[in-house]
Amino acid sequence: MIQLVAELENARKAAGLTQEALATRAGLSRMTVQRIEGGQIDPRLSSLLEMARMLGLELMTVPAALRPQLEDFVRSGGRLLGQPAGVGAPPSIAQSLADEAR
Repeated sequence: MIQLVAELENARKAAGLTQEALATRAGLSRMTVQRIEGGQIDPRLSSLLEMARMLGLELMTVPAALRPQLEDFVRSGGRLLGQPAGVGAPPSIAQSLADEAR
């Protein structure tokens, strides 16, 4: 949970938003955002989801047993193990999704 809150805080700062601005957009009080980021409360999932949504992020639950594999996959740029690298390689899944989003 701590890592998730830290990621949300980093995303807020990267977006140039104050705690108050994020709180207003997410329908929360500034104090709630402050206490979530400060680790002073155990936030509701709905609060985290709304904060993420206002930051252009989507939270995804992943079974703990699959997390290392998913992290490796993301770090590899969406390429499967054994997939050739370089100019002739097929595009990564992550790149294909990014291109579709544009």
